[in-house]
Amino acid sequence: MPRRMLIVLSEYGYWGEELLGPLTAFDKRGYESIFATRTGKRAPALPPSLDPGYVDPPLGRSVTTPEVAVAARELDESSRLDNPVSLSDWIPERPYFSAHDYVRQIEAYYRELGKLDTDIAGYDAITLVGGSGPIVDMANEGRLHELILAFLRADKPILALCYGVTCLAFARDWEDRTSIIKGKHVTGHCKEYDYKDGTGFVGVDFNMGPPPYPLEYILRDATAPDGRYHGNVGRETSVIVDYPFITARSTPDSFLGGEKLVEVLESGLRRYGW
Repeated sequence: MPRRMLIVLSEYGYWGEELLGPLTAFDKRGYESIFATRTGKRAPALPPSLDPGYVDPPLGRSVTTPEVAVAARELDESSRLDNPVSLSDWIPERPYFSAHDYVRQIEAYYRELGKLDTDIAGYDAITLVGGSGPIVDMANEGRLHELILAFLRADKPILALCYGVTCLAFARDWEDRTSIIKGKHVTGHCKEYDYKDGTGFVGVDFNMGPPPYPLEYILRDATAPDGRYHGNVGRETSVIVDYPFITARSTPDSFLGGEKLVEVLESGLRRYGW
């Protein structure tokens, strides 16, 4: 049986290369990839990520090669991303504390949630694709947090790219609320690479300006005191493996991130980049 990879995408826009990179690595190994979004809506690529002429403001140059732009556009326009799994249909929503009959509702919630460990038995790893879209519907999405925690309990690899890494900082058990990356080494979008203006999303007429949070600061705090955030500013790539987490900083790290997840699965890689 081929390995099965669960890939979570934002309905508000993923960065083309940040899906293309890991998916290319998975396809080369004959893995089966299953896509998921918050409500089952098809995930769109962010238009700048398909344009090799788009100049990334913090870096002052294009970050998308013509070859990647063509391949990412072909993927975005293909049928592969049609009909993704709906996290809202799959995973229950935690009731409000103020809900009527809260005790019975939370009991039912945990009974339903208990099925998740069995559900993910058929998957070998999970990938959280980046871009600005995850800021909206992935970073603080409770259902996705529960899914991540299930993969963590099962000791299965978790790959997160760019702003997808935020999910790792916020996915916490409701009892102790400790970061799951406490004491771990990770990378993610660094402060130097943040936009001053122009953080956009697909499907809404809204320019957020700068990102609503500095991911680097969140990761530094979440990994403390015994872990560490690695920005690797100025270096061509930044990918960190601290099992079960594989984290990739931004666009140029996408292919390497996918390759390292394959090494984790196939060769037992447990540490890389630090």
